[in-house]
Amino acid sequence: MLWLKAFHIIFVVTWFAGLFYLPRLFVYDVEASEPELRQRLRIMQRRLLMITHIGGALALAFGIALMAWWMHNAPEALTTGGWFHLKLLLVILLIAYHLMLVRLTRQLANDSCTRSSRWLRLFNEVPAVLLIAIVILVVVKPF
Repeated sequence: MLWLKAFHIIFVVTWFAGLFYLPRLFVYDVEASEPELRQRLRIMQRRLLMITHIGGALALAFGIALMAWWMHNAPEALTTGGWFHLKLLLVILLIAYHLMLVRLTRQLANDSCTRSSRWLRLFNEVPAVLLIAIVILVVVKPF
């Protein structure tokens, strides 16, 4: 179980690296005026998105494996209180955020993104808020 937890944390960190930095690349792209710079940023976006996909998929896979271990060995740890259910809801929101990053990456690649750099800067704060809430739920288990 500790190995599952370790790998889950490693890939959550990898996933969040992309969730934090990809929107920042979007801001730079929207604010860039030179076509060469925009092309370079779009290559970076595509590559970072792939790493983010891998980190997210492995974080989810190890999270599901960890959940299965707990359900088999100590189900009361996950079913007592509402912390785990709320965490799952927040993870679903993270997945939705990730999918929005995919959509924005495609829009920028096609020059069809209508979002302002200000909106993208605010959008960039969403994973930080979700991360804080998830860590508090897992560590403190307030519910």
